[in-house]
Amino acid sequence: MPKLTIDGTELEVAQGTSILQACEELGIEIPHFCYHSKLSVPANCRMCLVEMQGSPKPVASCAMPCADNMVIRTASELTHRTRQDVMEFLLINHPLDCPICDQGGECDLQDQAVGYGYDRGRYSEAKRAVKDKYMGPLIKPFMTRCIQCTRCIRFADEIAGVPELGLLGRSEDVEISTFVEKAIASELSGNLIDVCPVGALTSKPYAFAYRSWELKRTAGIDVMDAVGSNIRIDSRGNEVVRILPRLNEDVNEEWIADKSRFAYDGLKRQRLDRPYMRVDGSLQPVTWDRALEVAAAKLKATAPDRIAALAGDLVDVESVVALGDLMKSLGVANLDCRQDGAEFDTAHPAGYLFNSTIAGIEEADAILIVGGYLRWEAPLINARIRKRLLAGGLKVGVIGEHRDQTYPHKYLGAGVETLQAVASGNHEFCDILRSARKPMIIVSASIFAGGSGIALQALCRQAASMFNMVTDGWNGFNVVHTAAGRIGAVQAGFLPQAGGLGTRAICKAAADGRLDLVYLLGADEIEPSTLGKAFVIYQGHHGDQGAHRADLILPGAAYTEKTGTYVNTEGRVQVSRAAVFPPGEAKEDWKILRALSALAAKTLPYDSLGELRSRMAQIPAFRDGATPSPSGWGQFGTAGQIENRVFPAAMSNYYMTNTISRASVTMAKCTEEFLEFQAQPKTGTEG
Repeated sequence: MPKLTIDGTELEVAQGTSILQACEELGIEIPHFCYHSKLSVPANCRMCLVEMQGSPKPVASCAMPCADNMVIRTASELTHRTRQDVMEFLLINHPLDCPICDQGGECDLQDQAVGYGYDRGRYSEAKRAVKDKYMGPLIKPFMTRCIQCTRCIRFADEIAGVPELGLLGRSEDVEISTFVEKAIASELSGNLIDVCPVGALTSKPYAFAYRSWELKRTAGIDVMDAVGSNIRIDSRGNEVVRILPRLNEDVNEEWIADKSRFAYDGLKRQRLDRPYMRVDGSLQPVTWDRALEVAAAKLKATAPDRIAALAGDLVDVESVVALGDLMKSLGVANLDCRQDGAEFDTAHPAGYLFNSTIAGIEEADAILIVGGYLRWEAPLINARIRKRLLAGGLKVGVIGEHRDQTYPHKYLGAGVETLQAVASGNHEFCDILRSARKPMIIVSASIFAGGSGIALQALCRQAASMFNMVTDGWNGFNVVHTAAGRIGAVQAGFLPQAGGLGTRAICKAAADGRLDLVYLLGADEIEPSTLGKAFVIYQGHHGDQGAHRADLILPGAAYTEKTGTYVNTEGRVQVSRAAVFPPGEAKEDWKILRALSALAAKTLPYDSLGELRSRMAQIPAFRDGATPSPSGWGQFGTAGQIENRVFPAAMSNYYMTNTISRASVTMAKCTEEFLEFQAQPKTGTEG
């Protein structure tokens, strides 16, 4: 390990550590633009120059590896003067847009200009201007501001896997552009805004709206998929105006998907802000007292075996625990949280969790992906696989629809027949799995929804056992879910009780007239016609499919409007904070259920969020705080006959998968722009 001296301090660093990284270890801030810890090092902005003893000129600290006996000066007169010169060159063509630039207050160039900029310019020639490019409905480019740091190019190529940006031209005519002017077709394109150190790439939906210092920042958890990305919710007044990623190396690193970032405008549209009751065939507004009285009377007057409750994809654990406690106290056994009708063994957590953890993907050397389309279902898991593959030594095989995964892979087949061949060891990809040191299987939970789910789960377990994917210190059996609230609801026990019906059976019983009351907690993916003539109570935050079918509507709070607990696909328990208040008369969901329970003569034993959390702590899955629950390994699933079918993707439209995204104008524009291109199946094979 090399030893060097930086500003008079001697330290020892790992082999391959750059001078810039060594300075960061000492807490010394080195100005830079092109360097990014998650991207390759181009060393083209030259802002990070430092003085090195024995070198005839300053060196780029981001690209120079540490070596023994180096003596580095980061605050010398030569270093400071050199950085001033670099800053002067960077500002030669930069426009004076700071008063109207959306990057103002969050701009690296602004910050560094304060420390290294001159109070006047010496450049008298004509400034150059660059024509703005069209990059789609999400990114608003101002390319005259670009300093050619190439972060956007490297992100698109290395992280997103869509090399659609490039540096064109030479010398003064150089500019960053798409090779063919079109929208950037990536589910991670919004991160280009974050990596840009100046105001060249900004958010189109957020353009000219607010200044950064006007906003309140709240730590939250994303609910657009089951990854559980850590996000920052920016609000002004009672309006969510921006969503940005928070750093969590174990989950989302410092990225978020486009739906997570841009669907927030759906929180302002089609909202339920007061209770409604169906009168003479139409929904009419009523008071909370009247709505709760009607709901309680219906619950008390209906036999428990003729009541069912379904929880939706965006529900927090607090709400689903409260509804479960209420229904169980009434003797209701017909409960389920799997709107898509997925059937899988829930007795062993290892059978439905992402056991290796998302960060564990970086240890795998062979991955078998079964079903789904991870690029849509979990873009950040897909990006993590690409990251691991680019590091070398990984082989990926895919069973399911043949689409562009953004990384090289071996396409194995379309469905059950191929999976059976792999599980029995009779497929050419089996040799790769056998020779792997840490093999992994990633199963899309969508395959459990097409029938024979428990048998398919057992078949996937057989494949994992066949190739020793579960050993001491390594559990390579992973399931990817798409619903943010599903794992929390499963672990809270919101499942069919003894003799109770699951989602498919509930819908069939309601259609046949064997159910009189169905309670929908944010359940909007249920086909309304399947509920027959049952009285439907809908509790949720958007006027979507569930609300249109409802006979009684109880307006709840969206994920940005309540403090709630969510469990991601790993089993990681995380808490999201309330950023704004619910609109109108809407209330937090658990409070609605607590009030309803009192009128139904089954009062829930908690009056505050703290007391409800104490109730949750009695559930084993929620005792371990924010770490993935220990999953172990068990004989989950039951072998049986499986119909030979293909594994389709879990969604046909990435941009509209829940009530919030369906209400978003931005997501509607993305659907129009991208869907036809991205949904087109690939042909041929990939190496």
